[in-house]
Amino acid sequence: MRWKYGTAGIVGLMLLTIGIKAKNPTLGSVGTVVPAMLLAGPVL
Repeated sequence: MRWKYGTAGIVGLMLLTIGIKAKNPTLGSVGTVVPAMLLAGPVL
């Protein structure tokens, strides 16, 4: 993740990592959606 996505990008990656390690599908899903929204934001 580039620095241009800032705090939201870092939080999203942390949630994704924690969700995968804890085998928690909710955290993993949220962690996937946040960076996806950041990447799709300029397109939308």
